[in-house]
Amino acid sequence: CYHCKGNMEEGDPAVYAERAGYDKLWHPGCFVCCTCSELLVDMIYFWKNGNLYCGRHYCDSEKPRCAGCDELIFSNEYTLAEGQNWHLKHFCCFDCDCVLAGVTYIMVNDKPVCKSCYMKNHAAV
Repeated sequence: CYHCKGNMEEGDPAVYAERAGYDKLWHPGCFVCCTCSELLVDMIYFWKNGNLYCGRHYCDSEKPRCAGCDELIFSNEYTLAEGQNWHLKHFCCFDCDCVLAGVTYIMVNDKPVCKSCYMKNHAAV
């Protein structure tokens, strides 16, 4: 088995993945995403750099994912803030929805808030 390195016994069911090459077989329970261990036997799988991926984690390896909407970012323009990627329109104040790209913001409970809303709603007076 390519995953667990255990022997494939004669008569045991085995999974063959065409994209991985003719020399690799898996036990059905070992045919899993290398990131989340989701069972891929009855699902679409992706093969990249010697690893199996479910659709979500393969896409994550190709494109960044927006922290605001959880969708892939296909645009070349996006914001990297607080260690996360954001569509430009989704990096906004969680209180008033104004776009925060290029302006001062404060993180409140792991959510960006514009300076105005912070002063009005969160600052100790």
